[in-house]
Amino acid sequence: MRSSYRDEDVTLLLKDITGLVKPQPTEERERLIQSGKHYSEMLPIEYVPTPKYMEIYREALEKYAESTALAVGKLSDKIIQAKGQEVVIVSLARAGIPIGILVKHYIRQKYQSDVPHYSISIIKGRGIDDNAMRYLLGRYQQQQLLFLDGWIGKGAILEELRRDIGAYEGVSSDIAVVADPANVTELCGTHEDILIPSSCLNCTVSGLVSRTFLRDDIIGPDDFHGAVYYGELADSDLSYAFIDAIERHFRFDDILPESAPVEKSGVNDRGIDEVRKIAEEFDVDDINLIKPGIGETTRVLLRRVPWKILIDEKYRDNPELSPIVRLAEEKNVLIEYYPLKHYKCCGIIRKLAEA
Repeated sequence: MRSSYRDEDVTLLLKDITGLVKPQPTEERERLIQSGKHYSEMLPIEYVPTPKYMEIYREALEKYAESTALAVGKLSDKIIQAKGQEVVIVSLARAGIPIGILVKHYIRQKYQSDVPHYSISIIKGRGIDDNAMRYLLGRYQQQQLLFLDGWIGKGAILEELRRDIGAYEGVSSDIAVVADPANVTELCGTHEDILIPSSCLNCTVSGLVSRTFLRDDIIGPDDFHGAVYYGELADSDLSYAFIDAIERHFRFDDILPESAPVEKSGVNDRGIDEVRKIAEEFDVDDINLIKPGIGETTRVLLRRVPWKILIDEKYRDNPELSPIVRLAEEKNVLIEYYPLKHYKCCGIIRKLAEA
């Protein structure tokens, strides 16, 4: 699979389906998803950021590169502690890819170990890419593989992973993430709901690669899951600008897990409990329409049809949420201030009556 990333940074175990699938408008996709068509059988039209939104993205990157770098460092140290230097990073396309590259770079600089990094697809409701798993297990020992993603919202992909990995004896279903506000994994840089600047953009911060795709007429039984390469957006590609901005803040001195434990959110229950409470409070009968956390809320605004955005009152006017506020304003989406424990914000997808 093509991407704008260097070959030595990541190998994408994906089928290049560029030109084979016509992207669909957001409202059309949302109606189809809510009427039963699986999201992985369609591709969205990529959001083209406005100049104002790009200005906010650049400000967010400048302000939050350091906290992201610190969390990447903590995560990387925990990975080495848990898996050793023979680890093989398997990032989940596509949000996991830039984080996987950052972890690979951090480990190389701190531990002088060049760990392999692959990216594969896992699709909620359809499972992990079995052909990609067979490829990896033909080359590495089961215990070497470690799955990695950018963040956890309510934990749906982790549950999918746990279901699927049972078929692969000896492969751990652990998942490593930068931020885990849902409180479901210890392999994380932080349990706080932090802004990871790459969550603010789509393919232009992810190697010009689309989200992953799975439909029988295009993906055959022996194929990897598919993705599109947006080569026409090369002039807008910020993938390495993002990585370089985070790397400039790497520290290698005092952030070993033993000496600097992961910050706890101060909340003992799980994020899913809060999601169920929100569903009850706002009369949402399908919790899949509730997307908690900064990363997931941003995705709702970029790729779905939002109903409203919840922001914790404590974070009103917080610059960390500026990209979300700006997107909501651009799309005329209501922002409601609502007390949250695990998360700083939450996106709720509109239930389409036509579906």
